Amino acid sequence: MSRVSQMLDRVQVTFDDDNLVANAGLLLPATLTERLDLEALINTSVRFDGRVGGASPGRKVLTLLNTILAGGSHIDHADVLRAGATEAVVSHRVMAPSTLGTFLRAFSFGHVRQLEAVNDVARQRAWAMTTAQGGLVIDVDSTICEVAGKHKQGAGYGYTHCLGYHPLLATIAGTGEILHGRLRKGSANTQRGTKRFVNELVARARRDDQHRALTVRFDSGFWNNDTIVNLGRLNVRYTMGVRTNVAAVQTAITGIADDAWQRIDYTCDGEAEVAECAYTSGQGTKRVTRRMVVRRTRLTGTAQQKLWPDWRHHAFLTDLTGDIVDVDRFHREHAVVELAIKDLKAGAGLEHLPSGVFSANSAWFQIAILAHNMIRWTAHLGGHRTDRQIVARTIRTQLLALPARLVNRAGRLTLRLPTRWPWATTFTTILDTLRGLPAVPI
Repeated sequence: MSRVSQMLDRVQVTFDDDNLVANAGLLLPATLTERLDLEALINTSVRFDGRVGGASPGRKVLTLLNTILAGGSHIDHADVLRAGATEAVVSHRVMAPSTLGTFLRAFSFGHVRQLEAVNDVARQRAWAMTTAQGGLVIDVDSTICEVAGKHKQGAGYGYTHCLGYHPLLATIAGTGEILHGRLRKGSANTQRGTKRFVNELVARARRDDQHRALTVRFDSGFWNNDTIVNLGRLNVRYTMGVRTNVAAVQTAITGIADDAWQRIDYTCDGEAEVAECAYTSGQGTKRVTRRMVVRRTRLTGTAQQKLWPDWRHHAFLTDLTGDIVDVDRFHREHAVVELAIKDLKAGAGLEHLPSGVFSANSAWFQIAILAHNMIRWTAHLGGHRTDRQIVARTIRTQLLALPARLVNRAGRLTLRLPTRWPWATTFTTILDTLRGLPAVPI
């Protein structure tokens, strides 16, 4: 027979404390929001010109932003900011979910582009608070935002055969910041809109430094000669995966001499080697030869070799110079983009796209990107864990989802936080550092 805890049965539950704060750690990103002057930036940049629901866009975007920062994935989750005294730790008036739904539906494609510009300016202001940025390594990839039901405007079936949207994302290697993102309708075509996306990406990356060195990494889904030519025109270095089931690629790989392969470190149950060759494509005046680096792998376990006895090849084109082992290692690090995409989804922003209207979902997508970046800017500018990528769920658990009580001590508002909180020192250090940042000149 199971035991019933008599102690727990005696605990009474009431929801009657107006001074409790649900997510007191929102004070950290809210402090940075004020330093970046985001509400005024949004109000001046996103102009609805009398459209229903378009008034005071700054406080509405920031309400959605803080909802996502707190772990919300639906518009209704904004009500958590209205509970108790939670509104006191954010830098704006909190709006009701019904108002936010009307606001999102007021967006057109042009308004979404205005919101993209807000993200870009916010990024410039955040970077202005740090040391000068050098060259950047950028990873471009697409993902599938799966949806349920057939009433989501623009949703379609892509290469995964799942119903959803197919956004493009460009992240900065090392920090995981999203430099540019674009929500696309569901499609099996990974390359759709890539040229325009790359042009806008490069413009953003060089907005504050026209001579910044850029290297962009792509997987084989973006393999396109026109894209490579465009990168050359923009003076951007690249590595771009190619599909090894293409006859010309297979011919080039077959022509590599046996003594050209170099062994590299690999997993304990497999081995890998790399080599390079020239790959020629195009006809006539468009005929061009590029450097192709090839990695081949196979399993070493006897049982596994019976299933996959042959080498499996992975290849990419590049204009980078240097040793092929180093270039191959550099290209493989493109996989870090998957960590940022996973974090964007698991971190609540793209776990769910709330509206049936495509432009409303596009606006939500841009706000989710801003929330994703705000977590990283808050941590980096606060001097926390700058040596590796930030995981939103970890920051949310340790620093944002903090219960607190707001009290008035001799006319001074004080947040009373839990004793023995394991990350109390980290919290106060970040808060003091952010409060010491000067407001960015507007």
